[in-house]
Amino acid sequence: MDSLDDRTEQPAGTQLKRMRWAVGLNGLLSIAFGVVLLVWPGISIYALTILFGAYTLASGVVELAYSFSAGANRERGWLIVSSLLGIAVGAAALLWTGISALALLYVIGAYAIALGVIAIGGAFWLPIDGSDTALMSLSGVVSILFGIVIFAQPGTGALVTLALIAAFALVAGVTQLAFAVGGKRLLDGGLKDGFERKPKPQPSH
Repeated sequence: MDSLDDRTEQPAGTQLKRMRWAVGLNGLLSIAFGVVLLVWPGISIYALTILFGAYTLASGVVELAYSFSAGANRERGWLIVSSLLGIAVGAAALLWTGISALALLYVIGAYAIALGVIAIGGAFWLPIDGSDTALMSLSGVVSILFGIVIFAQPGTGALVTLALIAAFALVAGVTQLAFAVGGKRLLDGGLKDGFERKPKPQPSH
């Protein structure tokens, strides 16, 4: 028979697992967004605006959908805040299709900084362990640094800007996927693989 602690930990683990799914799906969206920018270097400002709006809107909708299935207040509150940011920015970008290149960069930079702040806040607010806290904090720091770079050098060339946005999307996506898998699981798997691949000592003759 399960103990009371086991029955309490099971629902909490389920809620955290659902939140990981939401973050993981957003990681896949970020990677897809970054890959499209890399293979489409001649993208127009109009197309970039639509693509960015669709990406952020889809990201927000995914998190909002998972927030309804999250039973714990911490996970639900964090998902709702993050999802509303994505939905608001995505809707604004899709409606403001005539935005200038400079204004779009400022919007992306502000979105990245806000997303980073939310990620860092979640790293210390959510019931996650040390390795997951580090991964989520890293994702937040990357977002904030990217936003700062955008505001510091908004006049960078088009290709450099696209490469920077693509790099940010790829790095953010990878860190989100790593968090979705679980930092402890990644570390344990890496250590296990290392021990398994370690050559066995040869018997002496």
